[in-house]
Amino acid sequence: MFVEIFGRAGCPFCVRAKNLAEELKSEIADFDYRYVDINEEGMTKEDLSQLVGKPVQTVPQIFIDKKPVGGCTDFEALMKEQFAGVA
Repeated sequence: MFVEIFGRAGCPFCVRAKNLAEELKSEIADFDYRYVDINEEGMTKEDLSQLVGKPVQTVPQIFIDKKPVGGCTDFEALMKEQFAGVA
């Protein structure tokens, strides 16, 4: 499983998502992730909207194996469901 997290500095939900991904990476063999700081990459919300395929207003925007799954709470729920007892 490969997770991409598009976030920005100073966003508490971005930090939570990144911390969860880091924890899962250390505990699950086939889990890896990449964090993309949208400000450092020069990305806008419009750029994110194009990636997601619909308008977005918030970060993080998270993709699992290139499929958009939503934000931090969506990601947390999916990981809890898939890896019960790990995350």
